[in-house]
Amino acid sequence: MERLGSFKEYLPIKTKKAGEKNVGLLVDGPNMLRKEFCLNLDFIKELLEESGRLKVAKVLLNQYASDKLIEAIVNQGFSPMMVAGDVDVQMAVEAYELIYNPNIDIIALMTRNAEFLPLINIAKENGKETIVIGAEPGFSIALKNSADSTIVLNGESECSKE
Repeated sequence: MERLGSFKEYLPIKTKKAGEKNVGLLVDGPNMLRKEFCLNLDFIKELLEESGRLKVAKVLLNQYASDKLIEAIVNQGFSPMMVAGDVDVQMAVEAYELIYNPNIDIIALMTRNAEFLPLINIAKENGKETIVIGAEPGFSIALKNSADSTIVLNGESECSKE
């Protein structure tokens, strides 16, 4: 036990600062990770870190996701989730788990899909802050207006840099 005590002195300990919030992010991969949007997941992480510490970062993917895409997701610190059926159903299940996770204060959904409107409402009813991240065209107006915060991404500037 004495050795363990000396080992702890060298471990960096990150503690939650007073008032700091934990964020859970779910990304609708097939809907958002498209070439036409040129979205950068590192940029998304930076945006969300302004709201709190990113504790959960999952990208839900379907069977059409390439190996290169999966590798890029992992390299950016996200957890890829391969879904056999409908990505929307699994994303709803994952969001529901975050809503009832006492360690998560903010639910962030990266999607354009209005089907997630009930989840945003349930999260708010359960005291969670909500952030929706999306891109045009096709970003649901109802989803934008229901969340506590909305981030509309414009990938055009990212595409033109390449």
